[in-house]
Amino acid sequence: MTNMVPVGASTSGTFGWTPIEKPQSERALANLVDYDRACREFSWEHARSELAGLPGGGLNIAYEAVDRHAEGPAAQTPALRWLSAAGGEVVLTYAELAAATNRFANVLQGLGIGRGERICVLLGRTPELYIAILGALKVGCVVSPLFSAFGPEPVRQRLAISEAAALVTSTALYRKKVAPIRAEVPALRTVLITDGLTETGEMYVDDLAAAMAVASPEFRIARTGPDDPALLHFTSGTTGKPKGALHVHGAVLAHRVTARYALDLRVGDIFWCTADPGWVTGMSYGVIAPLCLGATVISDEAEFDARRWYDVLTAQRVSVWYTAPTALRMLMRYGDRLPEGTDLSPLRFITSVGEPLNPEVVLWGERVLGHPVHDNWWQTETGAIMIANLAAAQVRPGSMGRPLPGVEATTLKRGQDGRAAVVADSVTPADPGEVGELALRPGWPSMFREYWGEPERYEKCFAGGWYLSGDLARRDADGYYWFVGRADDVIKSAGHLVGPFEVESALMEHPAIAEAGVIGTPDPVAGELVKAFVLLRPGYQASEELRAELTAFGRKALGAVAPKQIEFTESLPHTRSGKVMRRLLKARELGLPEGDTSTLEGAV
Repeated sequence: MTNMVPVGASTSGTFGWTPIEKPQSERALANLVDYDRACREFSWEHARSELAGLPGGGLNIAYEAVDRHAEGPAAQTPALRWLSAAGGEVVLTYAELAAATNRFANVLQGLGIGRGERICVLLGRTPELYIAILGALKVGCVVSPLFSAFGPEPVRQRLAISEAAALVTSTALYRKKVAPIRAEVPALRTVLITDGLTETGEMYVDDLAAAMAVASPEFRIARTGPDDPALLHFTSGTTGKPKGALHVHGAVLAHRVTARYALDLRVGDIFWCTADPGWVTGMSYGVIAPLCLGATVISDEAEFDARRWYDVLTAQRVSVWYTAPTALRMLMRYGDRLPEGTDLSPLRFITSVGEPLNPEVVLWGERVLGHPVHDNWWQTETGAIMIANLAAAQVRPGSMGRPLPGVEATTLKRGQDGRAAVVADSVTPADPGEVGELALRPGWPSMFREYWGEPERYEKCFAGGWYLSGDLARRDADGYYWFVGRADDVIKSAGHLVGPFEVESALMEHPAIAEAGVIGTPDPVAGELVKAFVLLRPGYQASEELRAELTAFGRKALGAVAPKQIEFTESLPHTRSGKVMRRLLKARELGLPEGDTSTLEGAV
């Protein structure tokens, strides 16, 4: 079986795309200027000196994010600027956020919720979400943020798996998604409602606003340590049961360091992470990391709207923007002309995560937004960014970048199942240019510590001294990594291993295609045939003539591994984090079970 090398690929791995070189003036101002030197000299132990630590000893994420600033000259700096969907905004300084989170912590303690107990937060992007998460961390609780779009069954699953003692939610979310299943989660002792509901039929809940009003703004943070559990992030799988990845307070070191390096984030920045705090990006980099660095967090309650997003960037003078490839592709659909009145001059750095970033989007960002979009790679399990395109480094469109200082990565040779070949707990590194399973050397502070209640599943993630990511990638001669796909997504067609992302990126170079999703369909001769589902840009109509044109375009770009079938679609299934759910496309195409769809965008 051979490895697929796309047409136009160069030996350096630039795939025919011209690398983007940064001006010297920009490189000199970046947080990380000399990558090679930083990799040689970096140590996590030395980096720990950047943390404040709890007074008297210990480490707590909420203290690093809020209280360390609230007690100093940054106390009156805006920590959170929340934008209402209906208009208007709420601004909380670091001092105000410290007091509010203290009040929440006192409310929890008054209800008998203590250290180590799980508390779930089911809210949209509201100030109460940030207050509840950080306040619960002060108590020493294990916090599990949940998507507000979850339906009753996904909520029940996560409450049951975590054995949550408390839940924070709103009236509408409680009535629609919690009340129907509350009797099925007996461990849940307390429900805190953020907007005043105190009774619903036979089930009683607590009015959080009333309780906060009489709670003390002073609180002594629990003396947690680096290895004490802090966050429980659920991630969906191919089965019906979600996995709970547990992270500790010590992860805050990785959040802080990687935000400085990968996001080029610094004190005084106006930072907008568009990810929902119900998933790991929105928590690690929408809440924890920017607050740890003394930045101002922008939180927009509204859902995606192209004009609104440009208005937010302009009005809030956003300097660092972290968003999803899907959102950027949606902005691209509106063309290269920015709305009248748009001013992106304060914007310094754009970065993206959630799924691989197509080269065309990188170049569009440079051309239209004034900056290339910087891709990076990580997972719920890694807890923080592991591989990234850096502010001072060359950007190779389509590449994830290089491992951050303190992160050791490699690709491993694969067995017949497409995963790393493990023989007697031994693995073999893949050669440069060869597709292999992306692996990391354990030891970074934000590495997950277990799958909640599933020790055997956790152990299977490690072999030969490496964490096995399940993602396939190729490493070029200069150490840049190129995403190929999940091991389960890669298509085996006529002796070729076809990476769906690379096919999708090639198709998106055609002016008619806004987005594509690629899967393999069974074929008795080739094993699998490549099939593409394509979403057209405005102004283009589906037709047999266009289908033939796209088929020819794909053959010219990709040769033998081009899509044999092209289907026009009005939409593609995405997770709330922006990933195209290829396994769902395949399940629907072949009439297979869909598995866990609780993270599907718009799922109820």
